[in-house]
Amino acid sequence: MRVLVVTAVPAERDAVTRAFGDVSEARAHHVPGAELHRVGPFDVLAGGVGPAAAAGATAFGLASGPYDLVVSAGIGGGFAPVAPVGSLVVASGIVAADLGAGTPEGFVPVTGLGFGRDHHFPPRSLFRDVAAATGALAAEILTVSTVTGTAERAAALLAAHPEAGAEAMEGFGVAEAADRVGVPVLEIRAVSNAVGPRDRDAWRIGDALAALTEAFGKLVPVLEGWTHHDRNDS
Repeated sequence: MRVLVVTAVPAERDAVTRAFGDVSEARAHHVPGAELHRVGPFDVLAGGVGPAAAAGATAFGLASGPYDLVVSAGIGGGFAPVAPVGSLVVASGIVAADLGAGTPEGFVPVTGLGFGRDHHFPPRSLFRDVAAATGALAAEILTVSTVTGTAERAAALLAAHPEAGAEAMEGFGVAEAADRVGVPVLEIRAVSNAVGPRDRDAWRIGDALAALTEAFGKLVPVLEGWTHHDRNDS
């Protein structure tokens, strides 16, 4: 099995590759538009911040395939109390939380406008097995273009998406690119901060990156046990 892992920044990429030894030992190879770091069954790239950059980088990475799975991975904000700082969240759904239109009556998702989609769903058997192996919370992960910075915005997101466990900025873009070529997608986030008022002093980025490394160290047996039948479980 070959797996393409897409992170936003090099620190997240290195946290993934560190699960398999010294970061410097990862074999880097260039493809048009991307630099892939190969460790074990994973090709890992840092694709940039935000859904557009993530979608573009994923498309370039997939062109170097074939791949059996794409994983959006990195750190993100967790919704209290279900996803505290330092915990892991694996996506049961990957949601475009702010793709749509504002109206006098409130936000209307893109699907409410009559086009597009705002959810992607990882294979059930896979995200459940990953959650069991890593101790992660299985919940929706919201993709936002603007990180939440107020309690009011956090409450609004939870009201619209009560199954949410975390927010980040890339998952939906990765999922859109993977969907175009029919490759299943997964998203894993290690929680570095609480969703809500921005308090950089309370962020625990180092702890979250360490949790991401630990999680990827547990993934290979899960993926090896993922059968052809499971891959068709949507």
